[in-house]
Amino acid sequence: MTSLPVHADPALSLAERAYRTLRDRLVVLDIAPGDPLQESRLAVELDVGRTPLREAIKRLEVDRLVVSYPRRGTFATGVDITELATVSEVRELLEPLAARKAALRADPEVRDALREAHEGVESLVDGSPWREAMAADLAVHRLIYRAAGNPHLEDSLIRLDNLATRIWSVMVDRLPDVSAHVREHLALLEAILAGDADRAEELTLAHIHHFDAMVRQVI
Repeated sequence: MTSLPVHADPALSLAERAYRTLRDRLVVLDIAPGDPLQESRLAVELDVGRTPLREAIKRLEVDRLVVSYPRRGTFATGVDITELATVSEVRELLEPLAARKAALRADPEVRDALREAHEGVESLVDGSPWREAMAADLAVHRLIYRAAGNPHLEDSLIRLDNLATRIWSVMVDRLPDVSAHVREHLALLEAILAGDADRAEELTLAHIHHFDAMVRQVI
C-alpha cells in the first residue's frame, strides 16, 4: 500500500511534520479505522521524539481522527458514513465562501501554486490510481482554503474536508472513477485564477453536491 509522502519541509517543526504526515495517512486510511497508533514505532518511522509526537496526536484528537483511551492507547477513529450530511451542511456554507475569497484575493505565490495544482489535476486520466486522484483533490482543496486568507476558515475547512475524504476513502471501491470527479476542479481553479468569484462560488457548491450524490448512490 502506497502512503502519502512524509511532510519533510525543514521549515516545519517536528510536531507539525508529525501531525501532517499522520493526518494524511489517517485521511486516506493508510492508517485504517481502529488501528492502534504505536508511539515507539511512529517515533522511529517519523524520526521525531515522543514529545512532538504526542503533541501531534493531541491535535489529531481535536480533529476527530484519533481517540485515546487510558491504559489502552490511541486508535484511529471509525468512519461514520452517516456524518456525511452534517459535514456537507457546513461545507456548503463555508467552502463557497473560501472559493469566493480566493478568487478575489489570492496572492502571487498562492496563484503560482494554484496553477501547478491545475497542471496536476489536468494530468489525471480515466483510471488513474485513486490515491493519486485523492492526493490531487486534497492539494486543491487545501490551496483554495489557504488562498482565502482567513486562517480560521482554512483550519475549519481542512478538518471538514479530511472527514469527507475519509468517507470517500471507505467508499472508493464502490464509486465510479474518482478521477472524473477530481477533474471538476479544473474549471474551479480557472475561475479563481481569472478572479471570477461568482463562478468559483457556484462551481464549489456544485462540486460538494456532486460528491454527496455520488456517495449516496452507493450507500
